[in-house]
Amino acid sequence: MGILWLNLATVFGVSLTARYFSRPVQHVESTPGSVPIKPNVIFALLALTSLVLVSGLRRNIGDTYVYRQMFESNKITLNFVMEGKDRGFGVLQLILQQYTNDGQVLIFISAFITLSLIVGVLYKYSRLFELSLYVFIASGMFLVSMNGMRQYIAAAIIFAGTKFILDGHFFKFTALVLLASTFHQSALVLLPIYFLVRREAWSWGTMGFLLLAVISVAGYHQISELLFSAISDTQYGGYSEFEEGGANVLRVAVSSAPLILAFIGRHRLRELFPKSDYIVNLSMLCAVFMLISTQNWIFARFAIYFDLFNLILLSWVVKIFPRKEQTFVYYMIVLLYLGFFIYEYIITLNIQYRSDYILFFQD
Repeated sequence: MGILWLNLATVFGVSLTARYFSRPVQHVESTPGSVPIKPNVIFALLALTSLVLVSGLRRNIGDTYVYRQMFESNKITLNFVMEGKDRGFGVLQLILQQYTNDGQVLIFISAFITLSLIVGVLYKYSRLFELSLYVFIASGMFLVSMNGMRQYIAAAIIFAGTKFILDGHFFKFTALVLLASTFHQSALVLLPIYFLVRREAWSWGTMGFLLLAVISVAGYHQISELLFSAISDTQYGGYSEFEEGGANVLRVAVSSAPLILAFIGRHRLRELFPKSDYIVNLSMLCAVFMLISTQNWIFARFAIYFDLFNLILLSWVVKIFPRKEQTFVYYMIVLLYLGFFIYEYIITLNIQYRSDYILFFQD
């Protein structure tokens, strides 16, 4: 855990410095909802560097060992790629094996792609850059990115299409979803989602999402067959017979917190960020999937595609409060997520970080 603590402190510190040395964006008034400042790019890259090194140089956590072993023990050929389901990931392995058979390279490049896309979007759209990166780590998203590697690449690719969602470029967004699906087929669920989120937040239609989630939880056993039928052709189709309980209720609360704050200040949020309705709707879908996941944890894996948008939303909701209250809200968010970081990483999962390259603060 020592290196994970150091990473949290380093990323938060340098990204806070990046915002401290930020520069104003010219003509921001002509682009509604644009962030009025841009963090210092040098310190932002230092934050990204810390994330990539810690993630990319790991040799354990989740299925890291499996990916390394498969890369090192299999000869990746074009036929191997075409016979697999996730051909984009197969192509990535095929390219890398032209230069090396070291599985650590696959882990590092995957981390670089994933985290570069995520940090790049937050750099552009987050109102409080350091808070978004802090929550990315403390909420467990960073940990999940090291566990579900292929799906997080897909989620990061879709997250990179935030501009297409905000500006209404459906065909560009579709192309991005199709690309993401070559890394993880479950990304295809985002295609119909585009039309659901491109509408006013807190309308009767969007509130129906939450009602649907409540009904799904209450009548889960009656509708689970329909739900699993919808994902039968994805990697999750085999989970219809899986019985290992649901997701932690506390995690549901953590994922829903930005949405609750957004509802409280919904009118002010629209003034600050006119296109925030689309981000709110994406966060609402995250809450829906997390709520359903209390019945079967596998649905939390679908929430991965929407959880990243919470990082944008949370950075803006701090600004909905009166100026004299913003500091209090900011530090409360930091403290509460720090508590969850301790609970998740230490108490619940007892994460032990290992690396063959980062030799200090080894667990």
